[in-house]
Parts: sequence; structure tokens; C-alpha cells
Amino acid sequence: IFGLKHALDADHLAAVATIVSDRKTWWSSSLVGGLWGIGHTAALLVAGVIVLLLKIPINERVESALEMCVGVMLVGLGINALVKLARGGKLHLHQHEHGGHKHVHPHLHDKAEASQHSTTGASHHGVKVGKRPLWIGMMHGLAGSAALMFLVLTTIQSTMIGFLYIVVFGIGSIGGMMLMSSLLSLPFHLTANRFTQLHWMARGLAAMFSICFGLVMLWEKGRALVA
Repeated sequence: IFGLKHALDADHLAAVATIVSDRKTWWSSSLVGGLWGIGHTAALLVAGVIVLLLKIPINERVESALEMCVGVMLVGLGINALVKLARGGKLHLHQHEHGGHKHVHPHLHDKAEASQHSTTGASHHGVKVGKRPLWIGMMHGLAGSAALMFLVLTTIQSTMIGFLYIVVFGIGSIGGMMLMSSLLSLPFHLTANRFTQLHWMARGLAAMFSICFGLVMLWEKGRALVA
């Protein structure tokens, strides 16, 4: 339950929303959340080794520095999303046949993607997610590890049970983020086919939210470091 709830943190949603805003399929969006959760869990396990086995505490200053890195990452993700929007895109239709039934798919591509598809003939149904959600999840896992490790150390005496706690927490965060990334992608998928202007507005709002939230994190954690 804690893992599921952890997926609802605003900084997590801001990061994932900017990524799923340009996903082409619902399945691709859910994979983004899954990879984020896997990276997040891997980072927590690394922090667990440091804290539970090596007995090295993660103090508040280290946590603030790591969360500042998350703030920088959120700003970068937002700017990257705005750059993609500024490049424009191309909406086109193409026909498929599944099970003897023909139907038409509308697709919205950035100019660079449209050029690549036209020259390489790549399939529109190929799912390409990339490693970016994995690295972003790892960064979030390291930044949020101090509070979790403090909770583990103060309530659990066994090291093995402590690692089991992290694994179960990670499973919850993977499932929660897969669900949230799928839900976050719905406005983008629903508007891409019929409401192009709303689609671009939704992507722009997701990018601006990521930038603003990242700046707020930088301000708050920067003040904590110098205090």
C-alpha cells in the first residue's frame, strides 16, 4: 500500500506525465510506468545495501542534494517536451487489417519522427520505450530513499526483513506507476486523434507543470542545503 501511494507523489507524476505525453499507444505508456518502477526499486535496493548492511546513514543534506538533482531533471524533461512541441508535427491516417476487419488509425508524429517513418518504413505498432524512464525512476528512488530507510531501520530489526520490505514496496510502486502512467496518458490519447489543438495544449501543460514543479523543488531544497 505504501508503494502504491508512493507512485502518487507529485514529482513522480510530473516526470512520467511529460514522458507519456508523446507515447503513441496505451501499452507503451504503461511500460513507461513499469520501467520507472523497476528503476526506482533498483535504486532503493542499492540504498538498502548502504544503510542496512554497511550501516552508512543517508542524512538530510544528502537527501536534499539528490532531490535537487530530481528538480533539475524535471526542468529538463519539461524543456525537452516544449522543444518537441515547438518542432511541430504531422497528423496522418493509415489502414490496417486485423482478423479480417479493416480499420483506420490516425497518428500524430513530431516532424523528426514523421521523416524517419517516411524514409525507413518503420511500423506504427512497434513499441519503443527506451531507457529514459528507467534512469528517471532510479534518480527518484535515490532521492526518496532517506525517508524510507529511516522508516525501515526504526521499525524492522532483521536485515533480511528490511530487504523484503523494500522489494514489496517496490512491487507496489511498479504497479502503482504502471496504473498512473496509463491513466495520465488517457487525455493525450483521447485528444490526439480528434482534437489536435487540445492535444498540444495538454502536452504543453504537462511540460509547464514539470518545469514549475522542478523549479519549486530546486528552491526549497536549495534553501535546506544552505540553512
